Amino acid sequence: MAIKFAGDFEVKRTPEEVHDFLVDPNRFAALLPDFQGLSVQDSTHFTVRVKVGISHIKGTAEVKIELAETERPKRAQYKGQGSMAGGNVALTAGFDLSPLDGEAGTKVAWRGEAQIFGRLTSMAGGLLEPLGRKQVQKLIDGLQAALR
Repeated sequence: MAIKFAGDFEVKRTPEEVHDFLVDPNRFAALLPDFQGLSVQDSTHFTVRVKVGISHIKGTAEVKIELAETERPKRAQYKGQGSMAGGNVALTAGFDLSPLDGEAGTKVAWRGEAQIFGRLTSMAGGLLEPLGRKQVQKLIDGLQAALR
């Protein structure tokens, strides 16, 4: 099952400041909904632990994430693979940054996709997409607040 998401928002910070925030897992990862912990392997690889709960399937997911592409101050893209009770997930998330015309600030265009595999998709069924969208919106809301 694939869940795609996209949107954009504007903040008063410079593209360089936004980019530096997005590529720092110590600042960015803590914004993930139900964040439990982080272990950084190097400047482009880290593992996050998040609490998951869908229907009667509950537990912790470990997601190995790679900063797959970065171009300061224009772009940051992540790829990740993880496992949780009842399934696996593969995800991508990208952020394109552009300065606002005529004023200080940055437009952040974001998009991503989560592919969910395994028993989880059949057991949680139609709950996965709305829950996924809700969690993504929480992340984006947190990101906007952190960049104010």
